[in-house]
Amino acid sequence: MKTTMNLDGELLREAKKRAAEQGITLTRLFEEALRDKLTEESPSEPYVFAFPTVDGGPPMVDVADRDALYDLLDGRA
Repeated sequence: MKTTMNLDGELLREAKKRAAEQGITLTRLFEEALRDKLTEESPSEPYVFAFPTVDGGPPMVDVADRDALYDLLDGRA
């Protein structure tokens, strides 16, 4: 089956070079690379990012008290 692909020029040059070094056609190189990629095992469990948490202790200021919060942030508390 024929298809058309848009490839980066440098990538295509590398692929042609590799195919020539291996003595195979460019089509075969692409087919093997695609087969390898499609048969890769996917991770058994999806990656889940967990945010680290720390116990900062009790609040140092009532965050509803704007002036006290600004004083703390400015180092005046």
